[in-house]
Amino acid sequence: MSEDNGLHTRQVAFQILVEVLGKKNPLDQTLARHKEFNILEGRERNLCRMIVATVLRRKGQMDRLITAAQDKPQELRPSSIYYLLYIGIAQLIFMDVPDHAAVDVTVRLTEAQNMERQKGLINALLRRIGREGKEKVEKLDSVQTNVPAWLLEVWVKDYGLTEAALIGEYSLLEAPTDITLKNTAPEWTEKLDGDFLPTGSLRRKVGGSVIDLPGFNEGEWWVQDASAALPGKLMGNLNGKLVIDMCAAPGGKTSQLAAQGANVIALDRSAKRMERLAENMGRLGFEDSVEIVIGDGALWEIAEPVDAILLDAPCSATGTIRRHPDVMHLKSIKDIERLGQLQARLLENAAKMLTENGVLIYCTCSLQKSEGEEQIAQFLNDNSNFERQPITVDEVGGLSDLISKEGDLRILPHHLKDKGGMDGFFVSRLIKKN
Repeated sequence: MSEDNGLHTRQVAFQILVEVLGKKNPLDQTLARHKEFNILEGRERNLCRMIVATVLRRKGQMDRLITAAQDKPQELRPSSIYYLLYIGIAQLIFMDVPDHAAVDVTVRLTEAQNMERQKGLINALLRRIGREGKEKVEKLDSVQTNVPAWLLEVWVKDYGLTEAALIGEYSLLEAPTDITLKNTAPEWTEKLDGDFLPTGSLRRKVGGSVIDLPGFNEGEWWVQDASAALPGKLMGNLNGKLVIDMCAAPGGKTSQLAAQGANVIALDRSAKRMERLAENMGRLGFEDSVEIVIGDGALWEIAEPVDAILLDAPCSATGTIRRHPDVMHLKSIKDIERLGQLQARLLENAAKMLTENGVLIYCTCSLQKSEGEEQIAQFLNDNSNFERQPITVDEVGGLSDLISKEGDLRILPHHLKDKGGMDGFFVSRLIKKN
């Protein structure tokens, strides 16, 4: 890696942090449309993403280190000085970058941002953090320091202090790459350098870009967290059945339903996200099985009732912090309240479109019970013509810890922790009686 390349990679990281932390834009959307990020070579792109993700995961600890390194703690101006310091601290404390290199490239980055007046301050703070930071970080509780207080309070209320601490701890870890295969033949473990989980997903042993792996261009598989792959497996025999995938984009669950023999109506209100779904269906060879519909799932109607509906409802996405650490900085308690109202409307509309004995799978990638257990309890209270069909241990690869006493799935980030954990998820299976 040349010095110029090293600087440019960090310039891109700086730009991304401005978008996410400064302008409150989601990380995935920012990366997708950031031209300079997407033309970085593979190694540099991975480094850039790792720097950004480390900052988003460890920002609370970094803020404490910055304060401790100042002789007179005060708010620094301009605010972009923090993004420069975060990039330096990510490398100094949390990544395997030599101290002198981390400080030097951050000082050069400061110059490149036309902030020469701040060069001396940044150099002094980073050198002090390099000397004292690792010892200070070890004394900080990573969960209490990095997870927003409002979110931690909700987790404590929902799960108790011990479980909430585990949720926080495993949410701050890097997530492995999971793959859903059309054909789960044993040879894929060698081809993709992974192992099959009890739930049927294949987990890669290493990360990196997936598009060059065997079978990607041929449409033999798609990337999908092991938790997200479970709802589609709980719908029973789908051969020849018409199924609605509500809030379908980007299409992982749509792909599953099509692979299981269903004719799928993929419904989503985002035309942009549905472009990506269409691309995915083309690569996977599911175009003939999937009808793409742009519409609001809370209002959209169908002429004749369908056999099954999968509702992966919009949610706070706190179960995916491992993959989307920006969630901790972009979501608030008000978002959860607003999303809860939307989830209820989507459930009510889904109920109207099901035939008698039809299956409704409701799921969210949220850890809050208000978006899962409480949402379903209220729905069943208001809709006496629906009943829960409990999920069995056999359906989840024998992982009894995933099943709640009511028969729903409540997956936490530390489940399967010996194999790298899982995204937080809630799944409930309901049957329409009449």
